[in-house]
Amino acid sequence: MDNTHKNSLLVVDDTPENIRVLCGILGTDYAIKIANSGELALEIVALQPPDLILLDVMMPGMSGYDVCRQLKKNENTQHIPIIFITAHGDTEDETLGFELGAADYITKPVKSSVVRARVKTHLALANQHYHLKQLVAERTSELKNSNRQLEQTHLVMLRQLGRAADYRDNETGRHVIRVGSFSKLLGLASGLPEPQAELLMYAAMMHDIGKIGIPDHILLKPGKLTEDEFEVMKRHPLIGAEIIGEHDVEVLKMAKQISLGHHEKWNGKGYPHGLSGESIPLVGRIVAIADVFDALTSVRPYKRAWSIESALELIEKEAGQHFDPTLIRLFMNMETQMRYIVTKYSDEADTSNDNNVEP
Repeated sequence: MDNTHKNSLLVVDDTPENIRVLCGILGTDYAIKIANSGELALEIVALQPPDLILLDVMMPGMSGYDVCRQLKKNENTQHIPIIFITAHGDTEDETLGFELGAADYITKPVKSSVVRARVKTHLALANQHYHLKQLVAERTSELKNSNRQLEQTHLVMLRQLGRAADYRDNETGRHVIRVGSFSKLLGLASGLPEPQAELLMYAAMMHDIGKIGIPDHILLKPGKLTEDEFEVMKRHPLIGAEIIGEHDVEVLKMAKQISLGHHEKWNGKGYPHGLSGESIPLVGRIVAIADVFDALTSVRPYKRAWSIESALELIEKEAGQHFDPTLIRLFMNMETQMRYIVTKYSDEADTSNDNNVEP
């Protein structure tokens, strides 16, 4: 409300003398509009809502109660304070008026001092309510922005922590970015809502965090691991789960599922727990595909990068054995998007791409 101008009042009464009296009392301090029927009052309010309405109860056609009902049902007018002006001072009439949402009751014949005091009070209350509502809206918006910034900071930290682990056996740390991007695409294709797929992207970047606990002579060995060395390597999902810990935060809960599940196999021959089929969490099954695909198509000290075609051929053969066959069918239809991710986040690409991991 703009207090540099006069507040506007709408006086509604079917009796001209009553309108004249109220205008005489209030006309000096307020901008007044008049209506001699409920129907006309609603038309005036629809064109330009007043700051307050003085409303006669007993009118031919549409009563004051009917007008009040209509105004309080409308989101655009329900905030306008209504003071009933009535010749009836019965408790039942007042109770009905307040139940309908009226701010106050003034009984005819009106007293100048009472009318002015009631109008001034309810305009002040409405003004306070308006500014309080604005303040709440502003603070709510600020809080949402703050929460979004905090959440984004947490997600960036997760990404960077995943990359820190990846740097131990991948000098660019981009393996986790590609795996996260592949995982988001496959998550969306499998029916995950956008927010869940977004969390999956960040959680997937933590899939190998447990490699922090694997000795360098095993993790960085250029040749094939011995049986004993491989047993040590197989501990990294459990180490990762311990590092992530128990949390109520959804992205961390998802990251722990991924750490434990991305080396499980559809046929039950994976590790660390030998889970099979749909007993492996969906996010683990998704990241398993993304992780193997990226490992195949990336250069490692012990191998050259496979072509995308060769990698897809092998992954398709492993449907129903290593991988969830339903997810594999979806993955095989994502070749165009996968090529884009491989190119954008290749180990030779400009590092400025790393600030935006959206596929």
